[in-house]
Amino acid sequence: MPAAPSAQASEADEAALRHLQQVHGPVLLSFLTRLTRGDVRRAEDIVQETLLRAWRDPEARNAEGRWSRASLFTIAKQTFIDQVPATEARPGEVPDEDVETNAHTGGDPIDQTLEAAEVRAALAALPERLRITLVEIYFQERSVAEVAEVLDVPPGTVKSRTSYALRALREALPGREFDIGEPPAERGRPRRA
Repeated sequence: MPAAPSAQASEADEAALRHLQQVHGPVLLSFLTRLTRGDVRRAEDIVQETLLRAWRDPEARNAEGRWSRASLFTIAKQTFIDQVPATEARPGEVPDEDVETNAHTGGDPIDQTLEAAEVRAALAALPERLRITLVEIYFQERSVAEVAEVLDVPPGTVKSRTSYALRALREALPGREFDIGEPPAERGRPRRA
Protein backbone atom coordinates (compact mmCIF):
# COMPACT_ATOMS: atom_id res chain seq x y z
CA MET A 1 0.00 0.00 0.00
CA PRO A 2 2.94 2.48 0.33
CA ALA A 3 2.85 3.01 -3.45
CA ALA A 4 -0.48 4.83 -3.29
CA PRO A 5 0.77 7.91 -1.36
CA SER A 6 3.65 8.39 -3.80
CA ALA A 7 1.26 8.02 -6.75
CA GLN A 8 -1.02 10.60 -5.13
CA ALA A 9 1.97 12.85 -4.48
CA SER A 10 3.14 12.61 -8.10
CA GLU A 11 -0.40 13.37 -9.32
CA ALA A 12 -0.51 16.38 -7.02
CA ASP A 13 2.93 17.45 -8.26
CA GLU A 14 1.82 17.10 -11.88
CA ALA A 15 -1.30 19.14 -11.20
CA ALA A 16 0.75 21.83 -9.43
CA LEU A 17 3.26 21.94 -12.27
CA ARG A 18 0.47 22.13 -14.85
CA HIS A 19 -1.10 24.99 -12.84
CA LEU A 20 2.27 26.75 -12.72
CA GLN A 21 2.67 26.45 -16.50
CA GLN A 22 -0.91 27.42 -17.37
CA VAL A 23 -1.32 30.35 -14.99
CA HIS A 24 2.14 31.89 -14.99
CA GLY A 25 3.71 30.63 -18.22
CA PRO A 26 2.00 33.07 -20.65
CA VAL A 27 2.76 36.10 -18.48
CA LEU A 28 6.39 35.05 -18.11
CA LEU A 29 6.65 34.40 -21.85
CA SER A 30 5.36 37.89 -22.64
CA PHE A 31 7.77 39.45 -20.15
CA LEU A 32 10.77 37.46 -21.37
CA THR A 33 9.95 38.07 -25.04
CA ARG A 34 10.34 41.78 -24.32
CA LEU A 35 13.61 41.15 -22.45
CA THR A 36 14.98 39.09 -25.33
CA ARG A 37 13.94 41.79 -27.82
CA GLY A 38 11.37 39.62 -29.55
CA ASP A 39 13.29 36.34 -29.60
CA VAL A 40 10.35 34.04 -28.75
CA ARG A 41 12.34 30.81 -28.92
CA ARG A 42 14.90 32.10 -26.45
CA ALA A 43 12.10 33.45 -24.23
CA GLU A 44 10.38 30.03 -24.27
CA ASP A 45 13.63 28.36 -23.21
CA ILE A 46 14.02 30.83 -20.36
CA VAL A 47 10.39 30.29 -19.28
CA GLN A 48 10.99 26.55 -19.06
CA GLU A 49 14.16 27.07 -17.04
CA THR A 50 12.35 29.59 -14.82
CA LEU A 51 9.51 27.18 -14.11
CA LEU A 52 11.99 24.39 -13.33
CA ARG A 53 13.91 26.64 -10.93
CA ALA A 54 10.67 27.79 -9.30
CA TRP A 55 9.57 24.17 -8.93
CA ARG A 56 12.79 23.35 -7.11
CA ASP A 57 12.79 26.52 -4.96
CA PRO A 58 10.57 26.22 -1.88
CA GLU A 59 10.83 29.96 -1.23
CA ALA A 60 9.07 30.68 -4.53
CA ARG A 61 5.79 29.46 -3.01
CA ASN A 62 3.52 31.34 -0.66
CA ALA A 63 1.93 29.96 2.53
CA GLU A 64 -0.82 28.19 0.56
CA GLY A 65 1.76 26.40 -1.57
CA ARG A 66 1.09 28.49 -4.70
CA TRP A 67 3.83 30.24 -6.58
CA SER A 68 4.25 33.94 -5.95
CA ARG A 69 4.24 35.88 -9.22
CA ALA A 70 6.82 38.31 -7.78
CA SER A 71 9.13 35.39 -7.02
CA LEU A 72 8.60 33.98 -10.50
CA PHE A 73 9.53 37.31 -12.11
CA THR A 74 12.64 37.50 -9.93
CA ILE A 75 13.62 33.97 -10.96
CA ALA A 76 12.88 34.80 -14.62
CA LYS A 77 15.09 37.90 -14.54
CA GLN A 78 17.90 35.97 -12.87
CA THR A 79 17.57 33.15 -15.40
CA PHE A 80 17.70 35.67 -18.23
CA ILE A 81 20.81 37.29 -16.75
CA ASP A 82 22.44 33.89 -16.26
CA GLN A 83 21.86 33.04 -19.92
CA VAL A 84 23.27 36.28 -21.33
CA PRO A 85 26.62 35.37 -22.85
CA ALA A 86 29.56 37.14 -21.26
CA THR A 87 30.27 38.88 -24.56
CA GLU A 88 26.82 40.52 -24.49
CA ALA A 89 26.97 41.46 -20.82
CA ARG A 90 30.28 43.27 -21.12
CA PRO A 91 30.74 46.10 -23.60
CA GLY A 92 33.41 45.48 -26.21
CA GLU A 93 36.81 47.00 -25.76
CA VAL A 94 37.62 50.00 -27.91
CA PRO A 95 41.19 50.50 -29.14
CA ASP A 96 42.89 53.73 -28.01
CA GLU A 97 42.90 55.11 -31.55
CA ASP A 98 39.10 54.77 -31.75
CA VAL A 99 38.65 56.54 -28.42
CA GLU A 100 40.65 59.51 -29.69
CA THR A 101 38.81 59.49 -33.02
CA ASN A 102 35.43 59.37 -31.26
CA ALA A 103 36.45 62.23 -28.98
CA HIS A 104 37.29 64.42 -31.99
CA THR A 105 34.38 63.46 -34.23
CA GLY A 106 31.63 63.14 -31.64
CA GLY A 107 31.18 59.50 -32.61
CA ASP A 108 30.73 58.17 -29.08
CA PRO A 109 28.04 55.49 -29.32
CA ILE A 110 26.59 56.42 -25.93
CA ASP A 111 26.24 60.06 -26.94
CA GLN A 112 24.72 59.03 -30.25
CA THR A 113 22.19 56.83 -28.45
CA LEU A 114 21.29 59.61 -26.02
CA GLU A 115 20.95 62.12 -28.85
CA ALA A 116 18.75 59.72 -30.82
CA ALA A 117 16.54 59.23 -27.77
CA GLU A 118 16.26 63.00 -27.31
CA VAL A 119 15.36 63.52 -30.95
CA ARG A 120 12.78 60.70 -30.84
CA ALA A 121 11.20 62.19 -27.71
CA ALA A 122 11.13 65.68 -29.24
CA LEU A 123 9.68 64.27 -32.46
CA ALA A 124 7.00 62.34 -30.54
CA ALA A 125 5.99 65.57 -28.76
CA LEU A 126 5.23 67.34 -32.04
CA PRO A 127 1.64 67.60 -33.26
CA GLU A 128 0.82 64.67 -35.54
CA ARG A 129 0.62 66.74 -38.75
CA LEU A 130 4.14 68.10 -38.17
CA ARG A 131 5.58 64.78 -37.03
CA ILE A 132 4.23 62.90 -40.04
CA THR A 133 5.63 65.53 -42.39
CA LEU A 134 9.13 65.25 -40.89
CA VAL A 135 9.01 61.47 -40.93
CA GLU A 136 8.05 61.48 -44.60
CA ILE A 137 10.72 64.06 -45.53
CA TYR A 138 13.66 62.81 -43.46
CA PHE A 139 13.07 59.16 -42.65
CA GLN A 140 11.22 58.10 -45.79
CA GLU A 141 13.47 60.48 -47.80
CA ARG A 142 10.64 61.73 -49.95
CA SER A 143 10.63 65.02 -51.82
CA VAL A 144 8.25 67.82 -50.94
CA ALA A 145 6.11 66.93 -53.96
CA GLU A 146 5.99 63.26 -52.96
CA VAL A 147 5.00 64.12 -49.39
CA ALA A 148 2.34 66.50 -50.67
CA GLU A 149 0.92 63.66 -52.75
CA VAL A 150 1.07 61.14 -49.87
CA LEU A 151 -0.54 63.54 -47.37
CA ASP A 152 -2.92 65.02 -49.95
CA VAL A 153 -1.91 68.59 -49.16
CA PRO A 154 -0.34 71.32 -51.30
CA PRO A 155 3.50 71.41 -51.55
CA GLY A 156 3.51 74.80 -49.81
CA THR A 157 1.80 73.21 -46.80
CA VAL A 158 4.51 70.52 -46.67
CA LYS A 159 7.21 73.22 -46.74
CA SER A 160 5.59 75.28 -43.99
CA ARG A 161 4.93 72.22 -41.80
CA THR A 162 8.55 71.17 -42.27
CA SER A 163 9.72 74.64 -41.27
CA TYR A 164 7.47 74.76 -38.19
CA ALA A 165 8.46 71.24 -37.17
CA LEU A 166 12.19 71.94 -37.49
CA ARG A 167 11.81 75.12 -35.47
CA ALA A 168 9.90 73.21 -32.78
CA LEU A 169 12.59 70.53 -32.69
CA ARG A 170 15.36 73.11 -32.32
CA GLU A 171 13.46 74.69 -29.42
CA ALA A 172 12.86 71.28 -27.83
CA LEU A 173 16.56 70.41 -28.07
CA PRO A 174 18.25 73.45 -26.52
CA GLY A 175 22.03 73.47 -26.38
CA ARG A 176 22.37 70.87 -29.11
CA GLU A 177 23.95 71.54 -32.48
CA PHE A 178 21.89 69.22 -34.63
CA ASP A 179 22.54 69.66 -38.34
CA ILE A 180 19.16 68.81 -39.76
CA GLY A 181 20.03 69.99 -43.25
CA GLU A 182 17.59 70.83 -45.98
CA PRO A 183 14.58 68.83 -47.14
CA PRO A 184 15.17 66.36 -50.00
CA ALA A 185 13.48 68.51 -52.69
CA GLU A 186 15.97 71.29 -52.08
CA ARG A 187 18.89 68.85 -52.35
CA GLY A 188 18.32 68.37 -56.03
CA ARG A 189 15.96 65.40 -56.02
CA PRO A 190 13.66 65.42 -59.00
CA ARG A 191 10.26 66.89 -58.31
CA ARG A 192 7.05 65.37 -59.50
CA ALA A 193 4.86 67.52 -61.65
